[in-house]
This record gives sequence, C-alpha cells and structure tokens, in this order.
Amino acid sequence: MNKKFIITKNTEIQSIIKKGKKLISKYFIIYFIENNIDYNRYCISVSKKIGNAVIRNKQKRTVKEIIRKNNIKDSKNYVIILRKEILNINYQEKERELINLIKGENK
Repeated sequence: MNKKFIITKNTEIQSIIKKGKKLISKYFIIYFIENNIDYNRYCISVSKKIGNAVIRNKQKRTVKEIIRKNNIKDSKNYVIILRKEILNINYQEKERELINLIKGENK
C-alpha cells in the first residue's frame, strides 16, 4: 500500500474515531469519515491481545492486501480495528467480511 493511502498521525486517527460513523462486526470495528481527496486513506490497528508482533504484522499485511486488491474508491478515511476473533477465520472469509462492511456502508 502506497504511503499516501495510510493515516499515521494520532490526532487524525482520534478525530476520525470521535467524529466519524462506526461499523461493527464480529471481526472488525470500522470508523470512517468523508475526506476531500479522490482516494481512500486507511489506518489499521491491531491490539496486543491478538498476539505477538509477528502475528499482528501478518494480520495487518493481510488487511492491507485485501484493501489493495479490491480497489475501493469512495473518498473516505477509515480506521480499521481488528478484533481477536480475526485469528479464527481464513483469508477468504476476512476478505468477504471486510469488503461487505465497507461496501455496505456506501449504500
């Protein structure tokens, strides 16, 4: 994922969480807010409860790949928080769940 698609500033992340809308599923919590640019930006957060650094980074890479592969363009900023249950499903189920959540809120 290109750096321009990643949100890194804590103040921005906190602003999205406070002012944005929220979607909750068994595996993800997603906060989102409109932005004034023509592409999406993402922040992916994984708790230490999920596992050690190797496991957390693998989960983040998986979510980044799902986002990159599906190429969703709706001019929003997203904060995606992974829940512990994410470890119990495979790649296809993660992809289906995440894309359905993101596309479902666009209707």
